[in-house]
Amino acid sequence: MPGGTVEKQLAEFARREGFYGKGPLSVALVVTEHARGAGLPLDPAALLTEGGGQVAGLGRGAVQAILARHGIGTVLAAEGGRTSRGSLANMRTYAAFLNALAGPVDLDRVEDFWIEQVRSFFAGKPFRLRLDASAGVRAVIAELLDEARKRQKSGGGVQYAGAVLQHLVGAKLQCALPGEQVQHHGSSAADSPGGRAGDFEIGDVAIHVTTAPGDGLIGRCRENIQAGLRPVIITVGDGTAVATGLARQAELGGRIDVLDAEQFVATNVYELGRFTGEGRRTSLTEIIQRYNEIVEEHETDPSLKIEVRP
Repeated sequence: MPGGTVEKQLAEFARREGFYGKGPLSVALVVTEHARGAGLPLDPAALLTEGGGQVAGLGRGAVQAILARHGIGTVLAAEGGRTSRGSLANMRTYAAFLNALAGPVDLDRVEDFWIEQVRSFFAGKPFRLRLDASAGVRAVIAELLDEARKRQKSGGGVQYAGAVLQHLVGAKLQCALPGEQVQHHGSSAADSPGGRAGDFEIGDVAIHVTTAPGDGLIGRCRENIQAGLRPVIITVGDGTAVATGLARQAELGGRIDVLDAEQFVATNVYELGRFTGEGRRTSLTEIIQRYNEIVEEHETDPSLKIEVRP
């Protein structure tokens, strides 16, 4: 086969197009399944739902049925990648790749390749957090978020930084408020389903956690205010200045609190640790432990977990 074996061509395609996250992998499995039934070449228009807004058959049931044939029972994506941004573009890109393969294509080998990528995905290494006694708490948290941003750049569209930030804040809230029932959600879930006012709702406060605040977020904060809630935005880096500026432009500057995420978590670590070295280590370890429990319960990507190292 020109261009090398089908596995080599698939590996090059996956590297070039970033087909590594749960969304792209789900698309690859389902489109390959379409090719089994319809044959090649594929018509991308025939792979759309009636409304044209989603990939036909791209859902949890279909994806898990394919995985089950290979003895995999772990859920790849709660929605099968259906709600993943870019799934339509990924479908078209992958369909074009399959159509361009020369000669008869062994779709069993194609599926086997993607199954191995899924296995690698599930075996992904967790983030590492080093408890360096000489480093400040903010520096430790900043390093963790920086690692998430680096992974995001090569993660095929997976929003690692946002997911880590959301669940880190959630874990911090849970540890700081042991008697409070803090509701946690998967990082891909939007605020609007189920009438949620924000990523977290505690008392009369709606908390929004984001790495990239925008006009849409300010609009949701306005809705919070109209509903009698106090909106709080927790973000990172330049996001604090951006959110503050957007709030002022919307004439809501005095009604939206914007907090730096690193400081938000670090302050609690100091308080819970009673400002002692051992206390800081213990409190940060407890937050990470709760974080991992949240990921285990609400996410399908085990590589979002954090491994604490001394």
